[in-house]
Amino acid sequence: MAELTSRRPYLIRALYDWVLDNDLTPHLLVAADAEGVNVPREFVTEDGKITVNISPGAVRGLSLDNELVSFSARFSGQSFNVSLPPGAVLALYARENGEGMLFGEVETPPTPPEGGPGDKSDGDGDDDEGAKKKHPHLKVVK
Repeated sequence: MAELTSRRPYLIRALYDWVLDNDLTPHLLVAADAEGVNVPREFVTEDGKITVNISPGAVRGLSLDNELVSFSARFSGQSFNVSLPPGAVLALYARENGEGMLFGEVETPPTPPEGGPGDKSDGDGDDDEGAKKKHPHLKVVK
């Protein structure tokens, strides 16, 4: 069975829309020390986190993609291009009431199997037999 994609970026987009639809202010809690996170370090707390207002009035060019969350924001008057993997988002919530979702730990992307993408198993010619074993089994239930 193929590995499923992360649900976190989908939940981030849905929660963002829900917070805005309720006229609230969306904030991200980010693990600033996670791999691939680019945030202004002077605003990171001692426990390695940063909270960012991502409302339309606070950021420019917000992109909530499956692989990257990115936007431009001002921190103490200075513009900064923020980028981070969705797995580094620990929570998305409304500032006014704290409603939202806590995701928990940092989610790291899966590592590709050894040999890189497109690498066949061991080249012994048994790939067809292995593929037959992996087919799902469906039963008609009456």
